[in-house]
Amino acid sequence: MSFKENLMMALTSLKAHKMRSMLTMLGIIIGVAAVIIVVAIGQGGEAMLKTQITGPGNTVEVYYQPSDEELQSNPNAWNQAPFTEEDIRQLETIPEVKEIVTSSSNTSSLRYREDTTDSSVTGINQAYLDVNGLNVAKGRSLTTSDFIGGQRVAVVSHSMQEEFFEEESALGKVIKVGVQPVEIIGVLEKPTGLFSFGAVEMYMPFKTWKTIYGSNDITAVTLQTNNADDIQVAGEKASSMLNDLHDTEESYQVFNMEEMAEGIGQITNIMTIIIGSIAGISLFVGGIGVMNIMLVSVTERTREIGIRMALGATRQQVLSQFLIESITLTIIGGGIGILLGWGIASIVSIFAGWPALISWQVVMGGLLFSMLIGIIFGILPANKASKLDPIESLRYE
Repeated sequence: MSFKENLMMALTSLKAHKMRSMLTMLGIIIGVAAVIIVVAIGQGGEAMLKTQITGPGNTVEVYYQPSDEELQSNPNAWNQAPFTEEDIRQLETIPEVKEIVTSSSNTSSLRYREDTTDSSVTGINQAYLDVNGLNVAKGRSLTTSDFIGGQRVAVVSHSMQEEFFEEESALGKVIKVGVQPVEIIGVLEKPTGLFSFGAVEMYMPFKTWKTIYGSNDITAVTLQTNNADDIQVAGEKASSMLNDLHDTEESYQVFNMEEMAEGIGQITNIMTIIIGSIAGISLFVGGIGVMNIMLVSVTERTREIGIRMALGATRQQVLSQFLIESITLTIIGGGIGILLGWGIASIVSIFAGWPALISWQVVMGGLLFSMLIGIIFGILPANKASKLDPIESLRYE
């Protein structure tokens, strides 16, 4: 008999016992679906986690940490500005650097009419909002003319809108930062990420911040490169350049957020594998169910096997028939499990707020593993069927 004929006989047999076949496939369906769901949600969670940590990407943070020798020679090192405007001009000469993000922060008491609140007030350069993925939901963003002219304007976080102005719109309101008036021209989108804490924040042009606080201090510098391959090179060049400019040895260093994300990604991968392996146990249980039902099928069809062998069917043909039936049973169950897992993972991702990354490797792995289950747990029943004595089989009632 050809493979096609064996396959048609297998489908006919499964169709003749619909309920039994469906219940047998249930273990395979649940097992494959569970593995698909766990892997998809795990990979989606890892992707979202990396995005939240690294931001839009291709960035490296430069930080200042004076050595013990430097602190001994200059006890006020921590109180001095770690970066100067000359440092920024020099960093702009690094070929791998696409954008330089600078900022300076201070916590101040803000006042609007009779209401006051404490807020983080940050002076930024023009690249800050775009590189950090801060989008304006209402009003407008800071423009080039705002930065050049040092206009007394600012954009505020969604939390400030809610806590300080409540139902009233913040747009166009003039608030006092200390005694200095600043107009709110935009409200940022509400953050939805894993590490979003809804802080009360205000962002203004660095020139405006410098005028209000009377300081030229630049406290944070982040470099963005054209592509991910340039991150390490740009970071090394930046730290070396700043250490030379400030006559320090290793006080200026870089912190690559992507390296941290990769480390966390390894942890999530291990957890996904562990949980996926636990879910895979149900596949083993489903395989035992397949073997059990195939043994029952062999017993029920003993007379049929005897007739086939009496008409010239070889043991190899009988073995192939039952093995193909077992594989067909598990592949159909695996296919249904993949569709079910895909659907559930997509639904979970919608409510969880992260993507369900279902790779074709996982899908193909699910199908191949289902086939493997059919082969492994179908060999014993198929082998039993092929070894039946034709005469004894014909006498079986």
